[in-house]
Amino acid sequence: MRHRMRGRKLGRNASHRKAMFRNMAVSLIKTVRIDEEAENAPKVSGRITTTVQKAKELRPFMEKLITLGKKAQPHLENAAQYATDAEKNSSEWKSWRESEQWNQWNQAMAPALTYRRRAFADLRDNEAVDILFNELSERFEERTGGYTRIVRLATVRLGDAGEQAIIEFVGERDRVKPVKRSTTLDSEAETATEEAPADETASDEPAAETEAEETAAADEAPEASAEAAEEDKEKEA
Repeated sequence: MRHRMRGRKLGRNASHRKAMFRNMAVSLIKTVRIDEEAENAPKVSGRITTTVQKAKELRPFMEKLITLGKKAQPHLENAAQYATDAEKNSSEWKSWRESEQWNQWNQAMAPALTYRRRAFADLRDNEAVDILFNELSERFEERTGGYTRIVRLATVRLGDAGEQAIIEFVGERDRVKPVKRSTTLDSEAETATEEAPADETASDEPAAETEAEETAAADEAPEASAEAAEEDKEKEA
């Protein structure tokens, strides 16, 4: 029984599985740089096709490599302030090599070099390591995890009818999910919009009645003063 044993054997021994994951990871990383003139160049960048089981086992292996590249980025940025643009073996470069600035650059680069050597130990490919540290680590700088996705394919593999899937880097060809608005909020907003004009009409009616009463009172005031003047004249007579 395989209790407490993580991972799939995939019909291979340990060394064979390690070599297989290394080759698959290198193939996936190299698809980021497509050479159109090369033979068997990938049609889509950042994607390979394999079986579902292999893709599930490759995913954590690939995520750890990208994490190594991301961890090296702060040290590379810190070492950049002590670096020089002089050509190697030139007089300027030799003077920098013997200065204190080179010692500071060497100390700042040491952790980044350690991460690079660890990645090379898993990949054994200089070009793949270069892409990993210079392109992929910068692409996923603000992402905390989940650098790859697995998408199942409807077509099965010829020969053994194995389930196929694609494993690719996220950030390209991502689906944009539409924002769903709540029907309850929409109905409440429409109800509030309909009630607002009704309230304004109701508030206008008392104002109109008040204006009518004031106008009537103003019209009655001259008539009352005229009647009072006539009564005073009759009394004097």
